[in-house]
Amino acid sequence: MSVRSIRRDPGRSHARVPAEPRRPSSLDLATAEEHTLDHEATFRRLGFLDLDLSGRTAEAVEFEQCRIRGTDLSGTQLDGATLRDCLVENSNLANLRADRPTLLRVRIASSRLTGAHWVNGSLRDVTIAGCRLDLSSFRFSDLHTVAFEGCNLSRADFQHADLTGARFTDCDLTGAQFSQAKLAGARFANCDLAGIGGVTSMAGAIVARADLIALSYTLAGALGITVEDEAP
Repeated sequence: MSVRSIRRDPGRSHARVPAEPRRPSSLDLATAEEHTLDHEATFRRLGFLDLDLSGRTAEAVEFEQCRIRGTDLSGTQLDGATLRDCLVENSNLANLRADRPTLLRVRIASSRLTGAHWVNGSLRDVTIAGCRLDLSSFRFSDLHTVAFEGCNLSRADFQHADLTGARFTDCDLTGAQFSQAKLAGARFANCDLAGIGGVTSMAGAIVARADLIALSYTLAGALGITVEDEAP
């Protein structure tokens, strides 16, 4: 894996910023009694505020132009779910399971996603900011124009994921796994990359100079290089 240095033009952005969700003109208030997570349920222009939806199971649920705030979805199984033009804030999505999910123009902020599984899915124009995603999994997912900002992604699993053009800013990625991932054009800035797995899959990624020290030791270990201190 070759390493080259590029000079960044501070007046020019090299990565497209994810599009923001399209906000509805008004929202109706969802209730746990009237808006249950049933198979193939469709929710449009609803506010899920301070609801307990934990431990549920439903397939092919669609959320469109919804706002989810202060809601507990921990341990819920939502295979084939679609979130389009949605805003998720201050919610608990720990251990949520969503195989084959589709997220389009979604923002997730200040939420807990420890152990969440977004496997074999499609995420486009998604921003995840200030969230805890340790032990989460994005295996085999396509993450195009996705930004992680100020997130704890320690020991997250990105194996076989397509992260082309994704952005990681101010994130803790210690012990994260990138084996067989596609990282061409992915950007890492002010991130902790110590102990990441699959470091040889980072061909084509763009890493801030300040982040290279931890990455270099990880790369040396992956290549079987022994690093020793100079003799006095």
